[in-house]
Amino acid sequence: MKLDEFAFVNQQLAGMLKSGLPLEGALRQLATSLERGDLKTELTALEADLAKGTPLRDALPARQLPEFYKRMLVLGAQANDLPGVLLLLADYYSRIDSLWVRFKGLMVYPILVLMVASGLSVVLGLMLDTLAQSVLRDDWGSTTMQPLAGDPDQWMLLRWLPTAVLCILTIVLLLAVSLPSVRRSLRWRLPGFKEAALAQFAAGLSMLLRGGCPLGETLGLLWQLEHGTPVADELVLWQERLAAGEGDLRELSLESRVFPPVFLALASDSGPDLAKGFRRVADTFQARAQARAETLLTTALPVAMVVLGLIVLLQLLPFGMSYLRALDGLSLGY
Repeated sequence: MKLDEFAFVNQQLAGMLKSGLPLEGALRQLATSLERGDLKTELTALEADLAKGTPLRDALPARQLPEFYKRMLVLGAQANDLPGVLLLLADYYSRIDSLWVRFKGLMVYPILVLMVASGLSVVLGLMLDTLAQSVLRDDWGSTTMQPLAGDPDQWMLLRWLPTAVLCILTIVLLLAVSLPSVRRSLRWRLPGFKEAALAQFAAGLSMLLRGGCPLGETLGLLWQLEHGTPVADELVLWQERLAAGEGDLRELSLESRVFPPVFLALASDSGPDLAKGFRRVADTFQARAQARAETLLTTALPVAMVVLGLIVLLQLLPFGMSYLRALDGLSLGY
């Protein structure tokens, strides 16, 4: 489902509940206004279950909605502040959407550049091979000229090497983007994406703690959401230290390999109010992620042009050297 649409739906739902409309009635109105899609289907099914008298806690597990979202709805219902939690969720998913729209652009741009460059490189390689065959082997294919022109097979290998590298990079990047497990792992390692992941993680911590979820249960839920990423092992260690009686955040995150020192320092400076501290962390790293995205977008075009120029030069170089050596051979023949 689209995150911007999901954020808008939660904002509208919060407004309806504040006006006194029952949850099932608000869901019915929202589902009617939505176009066909997974979100409409899930909201309609949730409204039908609530209309039958099923409690919200029991109706949510069967719905194909984010686990974090379902957990927050349960906490909001328990605290009798579902509209407030829905507004927090709307802000949360709106922030995530604004961050990932930028970084998806960063992912799409190099893929398109690599695909176009690979295609052009293949075409250029075929043209150069045809030209080399007609000029170096047919016209100057005598036993006198061939040693001067160089080994044709060696130059063919050099001509196609940049093309092979480009095609391999394109395939690897396409696989990384298409496999969700790879994407989830890379977002904690790549510059810019890591800042966005830290902002999302801190915002989730803040929301769960603000909703009244204990720290241990909060870490367990986030571990389920981040399973398979580098941060999952860190969360297991945090839970073990928390169970051993180490309640201070600095003790829990001692010698962290995922979270930078400033992440933990900002969260700890707020004292016992960890929800406020992680909210501050989320705002800080979201600003960093946005700044990093703008920087990467600004530098992407000139870097891509330089790289493509070097690739074309490398591909032309073997043919140019062969051509010059053949001309030298002609001059020696005269």
